Amino acid sequence: MTAVFDGLPARADQAAAFLKGLASPHRLLILCALAQGERNVSTLIAETGMAPTSMSQHLAKLKDEGVIDVRRDHRTLTYFIVHPAAVQVMDVLHAHFCGSLQPD
Repeated sequence: MTAVFDGLPARADQAAAFLKGLASPHRLLILCALAQGERNVSTLIAETGMAPTSMSQHLAKLKDEGVIDVRRDHRTLTYFIVHPAAVQVMDVLHAHFCGSLQPD
């Protein structure tokens, strides 16, 4: 391999793992909501229609992968996107898949 490509296999593995973490309709719904701003769990459940147990599992996976983080204010957990690539990916996905949707 040439010097230009020496680090690419590791980077490709990182990128694939990142995209695999996003490759779920449920996690994309969560990220779509969070791309609009911080949300607590109750709001995310209401906006996505997901069951609380499913929501909890998907939030945990996104947090473990470093895509989102959480802030605790007493009993309220507020989630937000922290990975800059996730913000950019959500912008692109919104432009290509959601941009033509009209609000009800």
